[in-house]
Parts: sequence; structure tokens; C-alpha cells
Amino acid sequence: MRRPDLVLCAAAHACSLLTLLIAAALTGVPAAAPLALPGATGMPLSWVFNVLAWIGPGLVVAAVALRLRGRLPRSGMGAGIALRLMLLAALAFAAQGLLPLDPEALDAGMSRWHAATWMVWMLAFVAAALLSGIALPSVRWPSLILCATVAICLFAPMLVGPEIATRLALACWWAWTLLLAWRLPRQH
Repeated sequence: MRRPDLVLCAAAHACSLLTLLIAAALTGVPAAAPLALPGATGMPLSWVFNVLAWIGPGLVVAAVALRLRGRLPRSGMGAGIALRLMLLAALAFAAQGLLPLDPEALDAGMSRWHAATWMVWMLAFVAAALLSGIALPSVRWPSLILCATVAICLFAPMLVGPEIATRLALACWWAWTLLLAWRLPRQH
């Protein structure tokens, strides 16, 4: 009983996590710094970080989203929209690596584009998790719990602190995509 989508998602998320941890250790970036700072313009090997933390994993999850949607052709409009939003979120996740932060102007220029892709990723993820919780009984309660957690991170980050909110949202993304890859029906 092989689950290639689950393996692909797990590998993509492991790649992101290891890249984030290794880059933080090698660059000495403070723990409270934005997750994308090691990939900022001018940082050593920023392109490697961006490919391994954002672009590659985002594209892998996008491929998984397409595969999941193809496996559920008669699952209803809500499920279809949820999986398309998963695709949009995965592409926005990948786009973060194409639009790196500018450490000289964290509130302007390319940093704004990076922040916009982060926001598209989070909004598409929250909407997708909510719809999957409504339309896909096999992932209902975990999806709704993850959706609520990310909504709190998005709309009230001061409740947990902005540094924790971004990391918690990322962990919820990993958990939710793994959940869908694991629980949605497989092709036979």
C-alpha cells in the first residue's frame, strides 16, 4: 500500500524544515527573524535557500494538489475548490522563493512582493482548509482545527506573538497537506 502523494509531501516538508534549520544555524539569524531572511538578497547562498525552502517544496505540493484533485473528480464543488485553493497556496508558497526579501528595505520593494505572496499563501491555505473541512468528511475536524489555528495566526498574531504565528502557520500547512495526502482516497 504505497502512498506516493504522502511521501512527496513529507519529503517536500522535510526539505523545507531542514533548510530552515540549517540556514538558521549557519547564518546565525536570530530566532525572531523572518523565516525567509536567510534567502534575502545579498545573503550567502540565498538562491540555494530559496530553492530548497520555498520553490522546490511549493512546486512538489502543487503537483500533489493536482494529483489529489484528479483523484476526486466527482467529489463536489466544495472539494474541487478546496483542492484548487491548495494548488494556489502551494504556488504562492513557491513564489516566496522567487521574490526574496530585501534586508535593506523590509517594508518596501521586493520585500513587499514577498510579503504579498506570503499573504496569498496564508489566505488560500485558510480558505482551502475551511472548505476541505466542510466538503471532505475524511479530513473534516483536523482541517477545521488547523484552519482555526491559522486564522488566529493571520488575524490576531499578537495572541501568540508574530514570530510564533508565522512558524505555527507553517507547521499547520505541513500538517494539513500531509493530512490530505494521507486521508484522501487513492487511485486503484
